[in-house]
Amino acid sequence: MRVLRGSAGSWLREDRDSALAVGVFDGLHSGHRAVLAELHAHAGRLGVVPGVVTFDPHPLAVVAPERAPAMITDLEQRLELLAEMGLGLVAVVAFDEATRAWSPAEFALGLLADTLRARVVLAGKDFRFGRDRSGDVAVLRELGRSGGYETVVVPLVGAGRPASSSALRALIAAGDVAAVAAELTRPHEVRGVAHGSGGSLTVAVSPGMAVPGAGVYAGWAGKDAADWIPVVVRTGAGVVALQVLDRAENLEGARVRVRFVACIADGQSPVAELASARSLLAERGY
Repeated sequence: MRVLRGSAGSWLREDRDSALAVGVFDGLHSGHRAVLAELHAHAGRLGVVPGVVTFDPHPLAVVAPERAPAMITDLEQRLELLAEMGLGLVAVVAFDEATRAWSPAEFALGLLADTLRARVVLAGKDFRFGRDRSGDVAVLRELGRSGGYETVVVPLVGAGRPASSSALRALIAAGDVAAVAAELTRPHEVRGVAHGSGGSLTVAVSPGMAVPGAGVYAGWAGKDAADWIPVVVRTGAGVVALQVLDRAENLEGARVRVRFVACIADGQSPVAELASARSLLAERGY
């Protein structure tokens, strides 16, 4: 997967045409997966590269920092998930004051149509872009007529209520990690450097990440997807603390991933918590 990062104004023109989906894609939930499935269909129809245009940081972190959401996935994990979904191109636009000042035409024609050679662009019906959010899907479609790309407006998906990153953040804050895992088709994960010794560690998670609400959880920790270790995870007051069930590997000082699988009833003894974690992980096939 080809990844473009940094100042989009410095990117060279791509050497192949593309089909692009535009959005933050935080979490890569079922709604995002439906969009990317449609993207692949359009890319296959046209014989072009399937790609995503995303942003880092989240635009609200620049436009209205007080309203910036906690992120479900950091950029590293987002790129890993997009690669797993078969994308050929991911353009990570560094969202800053200069990017914020782009006109709708600079974004749609300069970036999408020219630099990234879009033949089709997929966006949600509420997509806004350009200076002061002055562009919408109608503007995107109109600019596409001169820029040579087709605009496809994709509907929200979900049974009963549309899947959304905002709804997932609420579930994470409430500690409902089982519901989050069902929606994501994987446990929610945070990453950071582990500190401590023996079986007791704390993980320095980057500020601005969505950490499950204060509680006790059964989960996994590891340096990568090949070496998960069962753990009890405690959260609260901005801390992610681990009790390692099996000291199969020393995680001290390493950048680790922590996955939240199930809630454990609070107020138990440490021994009972460990037993509960083992039982909950076994019940879920871990």
